[in-house]
Amino acid sequence: MAVLVGGGTGFIGKRLVKLLTTSGYDVTIVSRMPGLNRMTWHDLEAKGLPSGTTAVVNVAGQNVLDPTRRWTPGFKQNVWNSRVNSAATMVKAIGKSDEPTGVFINVSGVSLYPSAGPDSKEIYDESHPGVEYDFMSRLCLAWENAAIIPDDVKGWRGVRLRTGVVLGREGGMIGNTYLPFWLGLGGPVASGLQPLPWIHIDDLCAIILLAIKRSEISGSLNAVAPEIVTNGEFSKAFARALRRPAVFTLPELILDLMFTRERAVLLTSGARVTSKRLPEFGYQFQYPDVLSACLEVVGRKR
Repeated sequence: MAVLVGGGTGFIGKRLVKLLTTSGYDVTIVSRMPGLNRMTWHDLEAKGLPSGTTAVVNVAGQNVLDPTRRWTPGFKQNVWNSRVNSAATMVKAIGKSDEPTGVFINVSGVSLYPSAGPDSKEIYDESHPGVEYDFMSRLCLAWENAAIIPDDVKGWRGVRLRTGVVLGREGGMIGNTYLPFWLGLGGPVASGLQPLPWIHIDDLCAIILLAIKRSEISGSLNAVAPEIVTNGEFSKAFARALRRPAVFTLPELILDLMFTRERAVLLTSGARVTSKRLPEFGYQFQYPDVLSACLEVVGRKR
């Protein structure tokens, strides 16, 4: 089977491409730069899917929490376009494909679920449609809408994969916090009581592979680990894995100044999210608890 991966040169994309390749798939990457086994987004618009492609995965997206980028209208538009436009471009290419069957997996986020206070017991699964209440939730909903395969495109199924914070050594939250935690300067963000939906990158890639293989998987699917933790509990687990203390708190005011409140909410708030559907498909997590995930990230065993 041939698979097309949008954003295959990024944090998640690199790990996914490696898994797909070792699993026997022919992989073509869509990126901004051409190269071996690559095509550009312009090529995809002009030429459509490579011949024989029956699986399309979109993990493209500008890093929202890039500390080197100011939250300007231009950067916000880049964040939006890199997600919504990439999904729409892939859907259009699928619509022109001659392949009778296939799957489109769009990897988005869980920001469409309402943020929960520390006393809230609400837990969201795939049955919740999401609500629009801030920039990040609007982005997630628009992202998913752009990834819907039209009814007149027969034979192709769509999977809307909603992922929590992805834990991996090469990037994401761990990439941004590894050094301060390793120096013993890490700790909770704001109150530390806000929920932190998460998943290890190996589990995320394995779930994508499962969705490619299993023809009965379609619709919304929450890619989150079964253990629900707070930001403070994650901080303790990561510090324990590194054998470091976690006593320094990063105040919410500092984050608002660094990122502006509109995107700092990704760190200072969150929802309790679970997956009802993954157990139904028999998926077994490699890293079901946050400590095992953190230990893998730092290269240690229990």
